[in-house]
Amino acid sequence: MAQLFSPLTLRSLTARNRIFVAPMCTYTATDGHVNDWHLVHYGALATGGAGLIVAEATAVVPEGRISPHDAGLWSDAHVAEWQRVTRFVAAEGAIPAIQLAHAGRKASTAPAWQGGKPLTPDDGGWQTLGPSPLPFGAYPTPREMTLGEIDAVVDAFAAATHRARAAGFQCVEVHAAHGYLLHQFLSPLSNQRTDAYGGSQENRFRLPLRVAQAVRAAFPQELPVFVRISATDWKDGGWDLQGSIALCRELKALGIDLIDVSSGALVHDAKIPAGPGFQVPFAAAIRAEAEIPTGAVGFITAPAQAEQILVTGQADVVFLARELLRDPRWPLRAARVLGHEWAWPRQYVRGKL
Repeated sequence: MAQLFSPLTLRSLTARNRIFVAPMCTYTATDGHVNDWHLVHYGALATGGAGLIVAEATAVVPEGRISPHDAGLWSDAHVAEWQRVTRFVAAEGAIPAIQLAHAGRKASTAPAWQGGKPLTPDDGGWQTLGPSPLPFGAYPTPREMTLGEIDAVVDAFAAATHRARAAGFQCVEVHAAHGYLLHQFLSPLSNQRTDAYGGSQENRFRLPLRVAQAVRAAFPQELPVFVRISATDWKDGGWDLQGSIALCRELKALGIDLIDVSSGALVHDAKIPAGPGFQVPFAAAIRAEAEIPTGAVGFITAPAQAEQILVTGQADVVFLARELLRDPRWPLRAARVLGHEWAWPRQYVRGKL
């Protein structure tokens, strides 16, 4: 059996294979409400054979949205629409998961296809928040969060986690990567606080660990919780792999089940040597040194490449993103390429070669 198609058990769940869909923003919601687009988009990924599908970054509060069109779970009113998606995904054999997020100083921007630039108040933009009043590049300066606002964010993640379960999600991922709020607290490049949430590594860990602990406590103990991190800022003086390993050891102690390992996006001028598999060594190091399951992500496109990552023990799963936008049925093609017999949806069997 190809390792890529071996099952993986996480708490009470067993993913049918190790091809996981990475969260990818689609900027198609209205006031946080998802719609038919999301049903068709995630439904196609489920019928395409993925083992677990992480729905896009979903805001826990309105001001935490990247754009005005982000999905949300800050209100009970968002639950029913997500239920349509999770029912279909689960019925097709994939595990429905969701990434909960707060964009911090990188909030209030236009959708990617409109340039992704910061919005002005006239365009519907809003005041952003962050650990310190330090902007992301040429973005507006965020307002430094008060201790009360920090507590409110923890509560918002917990409340959104309860709603995620009510919506039918069987796994939750905490977004602590890509320069968004929790990553901003981790990195000394964006966090220059002098209170209990800044300065020392222990203090900079405090909010991400509080959020992870709150999410873990709010989600059923028999179901898994992931955390996505950026393993490095790719910038001198910033967040790095050794800090990531230390953080992941603490996340493991809190009951986090898997680390989704990405990198970068905290500062606009980082020099990132992007290329096939360039982030895989980070997943391998965290897996080995923090002794926690990891997912590898980033420019993973070929079935043999994905299989090699797993066979060599560099990660426990692979997360695919853009390759699945190009080909939602990549898992079915990968099975054929690797010589592994895999059941197609019965509606598509006539197309199986």
